[in-house]
Amino acid sequence: MFSPHNTALLQALLVTFIWSLSWVFIKIGLHGIPPITFAGLRYFLAFTCLLAWVWRSPATRHEIRSLNRRAWGMLLALGVVFYTLTQGAQFAALVYLPSATLSLLLSFTPVIVALVGIVALAERPTGRQFFGIGLFLIGVVIYFYPAALPSQQAIGLVIGVVGVLANAAGSILGRYVNRDGSLSAYTVTTISMGVGAGILLVVGLVVEGFPALGIREIAIILWLAVVHTAAAFTLWNHTLRTLSAVESSIINNTMLIQIALLAWIFLGEGISLQELIGMGVVMIGALIVQLSRAQGHPAQSIVTDDDIGS
Repeated sequence: MFSPHNTALLQALLVTFIWSLSWVFIKIGLHGIPPITFAGLRYFLAFTCLLAWVWRSPATRHEIRSLNRRAWGMLLALGVVFYTLTQGAQFAALVYLPSATLSLLLSFTPVIVALVGIVALAERPTGRQFFGIGLFLIGVVIYFYPAALPSQQAIGLVIGVVGVLANAAGSILGRYVNRDGSLSAYTVTTISMGVGAGILLVVGLVVEGFPALGIREIAIILWLAVVHTAAAFTLWNHTLRTLSAVESSIINNTMLIQIALLAWIFLGEGISLQELIGMGVVMIGALIVQLSRAQGHPAQSIVTDDDIGS
């Protein structure tokens, strides 16, 4: 019989597998759904699922009603940055880039957060974090050498960089919002997701138009919204009650390799030995940066964790 701790470990691994599998479904769905509209539909449906849960929780409803103007402003900003910009850029970049390449780009997030945090959060990186950053950059060089990308991938790279910067900004903003622990993860996520997803959906419908959705596309959107977003988020937050921030960071970082393997198996996106080695070095570097920050701090929710996308 599993102990509560081991059960939480297995549940967290399951969540990272679900989030990694999201990339496969997104790549398949992008063949029939425009990227911005796709992202908007996924997260707005997930928002409605979370909203239904919040409606049944008197404590969360009371917390939302008690929010002051400053708290609303921070949550609205978080929604725009973390969902509208980050997720919109991620879906758009996947039109041009292989899943493994984009996931590697998004793993830049903890490195950028560590550097920007010097000014924004007055958190000076440790020597171990600087070592992790250096190791990370070496892994990136190994992965991309020699740097000769097709023109379409170059477009995706630019969009991906925008997504990385937005993801880092969202992580810093999310940590600032959650720093004093006065707001629950459900309140933060529900409001920010609703705002960000609503903007995504409106922009997508205006710019791209409403797509002609077949049964496969509808099934993918519903599956991603309900299982990969609303349910997976709930389960991840449940595991954070038991796991330390160090354990959560280690498990979360396995997504980089999981995404590459799943893309190879289901999408036929090949990966060379050199790229695999580069990803391994990147993962170790990012993990060192995260573990140095995570020690002594509580585990974080999906909104504030420096993950590589889900």
